[in-house]
Amino acid sequence: MHQKSPSPIDRHIGSRVRARRILLGLSQEKLAESLGLTFQQIQKYEKGANRIGASRLLQIAGILDVSIEFFFEDAPGFSGSALTGDSVMGEFLANPDSDRLIRGFLRLRDNELRRKVVDLVDWLASLR
Repeated sequence: MHQKSPSPIDRHIGSRVRARRILLGLSQEKLAESLGLTFQQIQKYEKGANRIGASRLLQIAGILDVSIEFFFEDAPGFSGSALTGDSVMGEFLANPDSDRLIRGFLRLRDNELRRKVVDLVDWLASLR
């Protein structure tokens, strides 16, 4: 059987769910528990592998304390999809390594050390 790849809009909505969940410090397990689902289902939603139905999206919006429109901001195919700060952050948070980077960065208590990490990332990005 042929595996259908996720649609761009499903991936976008999933990445917005993930970004907001991480911003609130909510685990996939906690979100799943609030919805009566497994954390694997949340993973599939966040990757866009499974489409989120309208009623479920409304539930998620309530739990994540956002309007339903939040999930569609900068969505592909919609007008005004310029790369805003929110969409850049959403793109970053959609990256699987972002969790580790954020959690590690937040564990650094020394502000000077944090600045050095940012400088390192800037320098590495300039090497491309």
